[in-house]
Amino acid sequence: MQSALTIFFMLLFLLLCFLGMMANGFIVLVLGRQWMRCRRLLPVDTILISLGASRFFLQWVGLVHNLYYHIHFAEYTRNLSRQLFGLHWYFLNSANFWLGAWLSVLFCLKIANITHPTFLWLKWRFPGVVPWVLLGSVLVSIIVTLLFFWGNHTLHQGILIAKVSGNVTFQEWKRRVEIHYFLPLKLVTLSMPLSIFLVSMALLICSLRSHSQRMRQSSHAPQDHSMEAHTRALQSLISFLILYALSFVSLMIDVSRYFSSKSQWYWVWQIISYFTISVHPCILILSNVKLRGTFRQLLLLAKDFWLLPRAPDKR
Repeated sequence: MQSALTIFFMLLFLLLCFLGMMANGFIVLVLGRQWMRCRRLLPVDTILISLGASRFFLQWVGLVHNLYYHIHFAEYTRNLSRQLFGLHWYFLNSANFWLGAWLSVLFCLKIANITHPTFLWLKWRFPGVVPWVLLGSVLVSIIVTLLFFWGNHTLHQGILIAKVSGNVTFQEWKRRVEIHYFLPLKLVTLSMPLSIFLVSMALLICSLRSHSQRMRQSSHAPQDHSMEAHTRALQSLISFLILYALSFVSLMIDVSRYFSSKSQWYWVWQIISYFTISVHPCILILSNVKLRGTFRQLLLLAKDFWLLPRAPDKR
């Protein structure tokens, strides 16, 4: 018999996933419609549609995985479902991290006011190589997935034979594999996009902050629209930084397997783990002029639909 608190957090997790899938699906549909109409996309839109698609499928995989893991806990570690879910989950997570890093790089090159020759060269060159960068991210994610798949296959074989050499028990051996193989692998493979993300976000935030300070000192109007726009951009970037770091930390802690399906706080941890890919697309929609405009039109259409006068029933 599950507690009311567990059911509450489970429902909250489901609502969070559906919110994220709707937001990511909206980004993919709007930009996909533009791509079908114009046969081309801007570099930032190319990264956004790729990021939205990877997050959309990641949330579907996470939703199905968590429900299956919760319902079939006893069979989960003994059959091939663990490897099947892991195959998709590791690939989409790696792709999500790389795409988020490239999005921050593009924002930095587009917005930051830096005059260093290397930065100017990257600003001129990077938009043209975005498709190749995305292809490289997919290839790296495939390699990372194969490495994780090999580790999961080793664990699966160990579960089947349920024994190891020496005096070390199976649970101790499993714990060593997770700490000495999966944790370093996650640190190495995710630290690369994390480093790119942090450097580009630091440059961008410092550039925007110094520019806002100069505008504040030179502007006579206290509520200058340009300065307000820069303030909103800073708030959006800082929220992106916090959410990206939260996602990285949650993946590192996930290796410990501290929160099992039978734990009272399992669904709370799942809410924290999937919070970034559910909330950040909403921030992207509100901060992007094209997406925000389309979303506002949908809201107006929905409002007009509900306010339509209803014809009286004829009896």
